Amino acid sequence: MKFTVASLAALFIVLAPCLAAGDEPENDIGETKEVILHTSKGEIHLELFADKAPLSVENFLAYARDGHYDGTLFHRVIPNFMVQGGGFDEDFELKDTRDPIKNEAENGLTNDHGTLAMARTNNPHSATSQFFINTADNGFLNHTGTQSGRTWGYAVFGRVTDGMDVVEAIEAVETTTRAPHQDVPAEPVLIERVEIPGS
Repeated sequence: MKFTVASLAALFIVLAPCLAAGDEPENDIGETKEVILHTSKGEIHLELFADKAPLSVENFLAYARDGHYDGTLFHRVIPNFMVQGGGFDEDFELKDTRDPIKNEAENGLTNDHGTLAMARTNNPHSATSQFFINTADNGFLNHTGTQSGRTWGYAVFGRVTDGMDVVEAIEAVETTTRAPHQDVPAEPVLIERVEIPGS
């Protein structure tokens, strides 16, 4: 199936609510933190941009420390776009979340290949636990203004430093429809746990 920029954006806005080695962004990212996603396909090492996206990073780490991500699915996979996870358990039940956080997409970081960003609904300030890894340069997801949910963009808060081959293996899985959700891996792809080195 061929996706246009408009159709991908629409898909992202519609599905994220049910709940959203790459090149480093050109910006100076400042202080970073490392985490490791242990998945059923292998390890994905992430660098989190604590200086540029403090709210998103602390939000992600809080869910990780609480074990929220243990046994959650990569529930949405679209080749040449992104892989999304962090919200549904193995039974495809939506997990309870904390309050939404403020959208930090104004931080200057861009949705480039291999970056990590917060998933959300059409409301720009609705992100909770779900996140996605960009598997292409998705410039249309970047912040361009505060006029609407679409122009607000999706906040980048990290990048893959090792394990992009694992992300690509996830991206390559066969997908199906699990009403009302589309682009669901036919065989579950799990986040087994999130490791925070040194904690």
